[in-house]
Amino acid sequence: MKEYAQIAWEQTEKLLAIDSPSGYTDRAAAWVRDAFWEMGFEAVITEKGGVLADLGGEDPQDGLLLAAHADTLGAMVAQVKGNGRLRLTPLGGMNANNAEAENVRVYTRDNGVYEGTLQLCNASVHVNGDYSTAKRDWNAMEVVLDEPVTGAEDTRKLGIQVGDIVCFDPRTRRTESGYLKSRFLDDKLSVGILLGFARYIADGKLQPKRRIYVHVTVYEEVGHGGSGSVPAGVTEAISVDMGCVGEGLQCTERQVSICAKDSGGPYSYSVVGKLIEAAKATGADYAVDVYPFYGSDVEATLRAGFDIRHGLIGAGVYASHGYERSHMDGIENTLKVLKGYTML
Repeated sequence: MKEYAQIAWEQTEKLLAIDSPSGYTDRAAAWVRDAFWEMGFEAVITEKGGVLADLGGEDPQDGLLLAAHADTLGAMVAQVKGNGRLRLTPLGGMNANNAEAENVRVYTRDNGVYEGTLQLCNASVHVNGDYSTAKRDWNAMEVVLDEPVTGAEDTRKLGIQVGDIVCFDPRTRRTESGYLKSRFLDDKLSVGILLGFARYIADGKLQPKRRIYVHVTVYEEVGHGGSGSVPAGVTEAISVDMGCVGEGLQCTERQVSICAKDSGGPYSYSVVGKLIEAAKATGADYAVDVYPFYGSDVEATLRAGFDIRHGLIGAGVYASHGYERSHMDGIENTLKVLKGYTML
């Protein structure tokens, strides 16, 4: 699986370079669709803007839906301030504390893209005596544009207005020791993993007994990504999303995490059991955990009324919703579980 883990990371790296916060995902979705096309799989853009791909398989009446999401955290311009700087409102769970001093891109509707930095208001330590104690929230932060603006009218002349999308630099890196560092590994890493798994099938390494579909959603970070586009005959849906790594949990970045329960309640006991069985059968290094603050695409699928069983796995990711870290081993172990599950 190492070859396909490498393919998965290469695809992840390309997708991370495409800005795609919730609500601004068309370019990312088109890239994902084309990636499936290039492997010979039928893939379409849904009305909602996600990607639905058919990876083939023998039994369409016992279909398996694998879900991952291409939308990320981000922000939107909420106000052009009198000093020409921008007050933001978050898209998804972007945290102002974590986003401070990050480079951003502001996408205007008519006049291109502008760069800037998210800073605390009055960000100079040598000027602001309250710098260390000032609360970091979205009202206390502002985008300082890398343009010669001194007032709101200067900024508006650039074409920047309320409702424009603001994207944060992912700062993607891979270390010599195999660690993967970037914003938005949640969940572009899993999209890359599913593309690697699709390549594994396209290369004839696996002939699934059941029909396999992939749904790459684009509204997961705001809660309703997986609430539609379930093909007829699907009986199970597995969200391939980031595996939580942190205090009180067993998983590390080098493992695949199998989630037994999160904020939305328990996952299907039978599906969790089969995921554990698949991990054991393929020699995957895995951990079973309960996530204290988490929700997934397939829970949105159940809330929408679909009569299916559901599960959740993912490569371990540390510092979720921040500058995240995973490992190549986590990719490989996730691929092993996907392979094993489709063979049961």
